[in-house]
Amino acid sequence: MDESHLLQSRILIVDDQAANVRLIEDLLRQYGFRSLLGETNPRVALERFPEFQPDLVVLDLHMPDVDGLAVLAEIQRITDPNSYLPVIVLTADITREAKRRALASGARDFVTKPIDIVELTLRIRNLLETRFLHMELARHNEQLQGLVRERTEELEESRLEMLHRLARAVEYRDDETGDHTRRVGEMSARLAAALGLPPDEVELIRLAAPLHDAGKIGIPDTILRKPGALTPDEYTVIKEHTTIGSGLLADGRSRLIQFAEEIARSHHERWDGSGYPHGLSGEAIPLLGRIVAVADVYDALTHARPYKAAWPVERAIAQLRADSGRLFDPRVVNAFLSIYHDLPA
Repeated sequence: MDESHLLQSRILIVDDQAANVRLIEDLLRQYGFRSLLGETNPRVALERFPEFQPDLVVLDLHMPDVDGLAVLAEIQRITDPNSYLPVIVLTADITREAKRRALASGARDFVTKPIDIVELTLRIRNLLETRFLHMELARHNEQLQGLVRERTEELEESRLEMLHRLARAVEYRDDETGDHTRRVGEMSARLAAALGLPPDEVELIRLAAPLHDAGKIGIPDTILRKPGALTPDEYTVIKEHTTIGSGLLADGRSRLIQFAEEIARSHHERWDGSGYPHGLSGEAIPLLGRIVAVADVYDALTHARPYKAAWPVERAIAQLRADSGRLFDPRVVNAFLSIYHDLPA
């Protein structure tokens, strides 16, 4: 370790005997230490402790009024538990009990009185070197943690981008703008917030809802882009996009993929049990599916598709009202009616 760096260390000396304080200060100055603070009053030492920010404390164990153990306890209270602040205890009490209590209170080393000047200096240097190595290791760990955080953020961004691109790729097949997925995500998130879901779940819904139709990747274009009405057989095929999508997203380890899988599987279930793929009804339908169902249908009604023109907003809202309690959860529809005026186009 660089000698000049070591000699810049701040050392606090606390001993009720002024002669001992002067002796230690003189000794340390002879070795080149300059940032010294000596106090004979433990209370004053503790008052000055936060401003001085010592790198090492030399502390008498037996002092009147406030003894060394009480000072140690206070130092432990006001310092970072992850920091390494060495305290050398000065004591004439060499009993095992005294050492045990001091170590339990946070002391790192002992020097017995009368003070051996050379021994004290060596112990101070050794403990300061340990402190600075600890600090260097902590800085290194912080840098590594920063790199890990940065890499984790990059991986998360890449994962979200891949999911976003998957949603866009699917949507381009029957919506050339690809904006349906974005709008359904935003509407679903606002609807979830209006229903009082926690902010973290609202954000997950915003990211997961655009994957509601991921299963359309497995539906033939002749059916998906058909401009007219579907035959019963074609309708049976297109309903398979819910199971295809949930299968594509199944067994995800992240909550985001788990949300997306549930949405893909359940967003065409209907309140009265007339939906698909499982004919669930009422609250047996996952809430995520009930939320996205309303957002998906509203957006589909108010935007043009190959088989239909866009409906005016008023007509779409009237349809949602009519289908509340039949196709859609009434609570979700009511929440939607409270926010639809502020939805993005």
